[in-house]
Amino acid sequence: MYLQHHQLDGLVADQELMEKVMATEGLECTGAWDYDRKTFDRRFDIQEGTFYLRVFTYAIDGDVGAHNATLKIVKPALGKYYYPHGVEYTDEAFPDHLVQACERILQSIEQTFKQYGHSVTFEQATTVE
Repeated sequence: MYLQHHQLDGLVADQELMEKVMATEGLECTGAWDYDRKTFDRRFDIQEGTFYLRVFTYAIDGDVGAHNATLKIVKPALGKYYYPHGVEYTDEAFPDHLVQACERILQSIEQTFKQYGHSVTFEQATTVE
């Protein structure tokens, strides 16, 4: 499920700042990157199962592997984990309390980015395939 009650779509920031801000809310990237994309995850183990809040980014400049990229956020998503198949984002029933918690986390990230002012810009989000 894509989470849309925030204004993170299209946010652009330096890779170092992006990592710092995401870490404030427990989102980390533990291998979910390549040279032009990076995904920040936060895992939720609750009674209803294992879920991931994922914030997808891609490099609009620089190289993620060289740690000198400028990253742009595209639609954050909430997915349910199924072993051994992976994470499903659609056709799922997501618990309301989890969706609300994820929305609060994204709003907190948005507010933290706003504190950095000129270091962050907002561009129209584009779909990366």
